Amino acid sequence: MKITVRIWRQAGPQEQGALVAYDLDEVSPDMSFLEMLDVLNERLILGGQEPVAFDHDCREGICGACSTVINGRPHGPEQTTTCQLHMRSFSDGDVIDVEPWRSRAFPVIKDLVVDRAALDRIVQAGGYITAPTGTAPDAHATPVPKPAADTAFENATCIGCGACVAACPNGSAMLFTSAKAAHLNALPQGQPERESRVLNMVAAMDAEGFGGCTNTGECVGSCPKGIPFQSIVDLNRDFLRAARRR
Repeated sequence: MKITVRIWRQAGPQEQGALVAYDLDEVSPDMSFLEMLDVLNERLILGGQEPVAFDHDCREGICGACSTVINGRPHGPEQTTTCQLHMRSFSDGDVIDVEPWRSRAFPVIKDLVVDRAALDRIVQAGGYITAPTGTAPDAHATPVPKPAADTAFENATCIGCGACVAACPNGSAMLFTSAKAAHLNALPQGQPERESRVLNMVAAMDAEGFGGCTNTGECVGSCPKGIPFQSIVDLNRDFLRAARRR
C-alpha cells in the first residue's frame, strides 16, 4: 500500500502545532498502526529529522497508552486500541490524519503525547477500598453474587486510555469515572465507602476541567473495552443518593 499520513507535530506544550504530511510506500496491510509509525520514525531518524513522539507500551490492547485520534475517531475506524488497529483497515492511496487527544484536561506534551494524569487523580480521589491488613482471607470468605461479580469485572476492564473523553463533544470523563467507581461499588468490599467514593471522584473529575455529560453516548461507541452506558446511569444514581444524604 501507498499512503499519506498527516501527523500533528508540536514541539512542546507552549509551541504552536500543525499537521505535517508524510508519504509512505510499501506499507503492509498486516502492519499494526504503531508499526507503521515505527517505519516512519526510522525513516525520519535516518534522514536526520525529529521522529514523531507517541505513547505506547504493551502493544497488546491492555495498557491504553497508544491514544491517538485517527481520521477524527479515537483509536481509528475500528472499536479497538491503536496498537491493535491494522493497516488493512485502510486502503491504498488513503490520506490518514493522526492527532492527539483533544481535551482541556489533556494538555499536549509533544506531538501525539498528552498528559493524562488527570485520570490518575480521579482514581486517587476514591478509587480504592479501606480494608484491614493482615493475613490474606480464605478464598470465597466473602460471598459475591454472580451479577455483582460480572458487573465489577466488566467495569474493571477499563484501561484508562481516555478515548471516551476524546470522543465526547463535551470532553466529559463520565464513562471513565463511572467504570472506576462501579467496579468497586458492585462488590461487598466496596460498600462502606460507596457514597464518599462517588462524591470524591465526581468532584475530582469536575476540578480537572472535564466537561459535563449530556448522554450523547459517543463515549460508549469509542470505548475499546466496551464499558456500558449503564455505568454512567449507575454513577448518576449513586451520586444523587449520596448528595441527598450529605
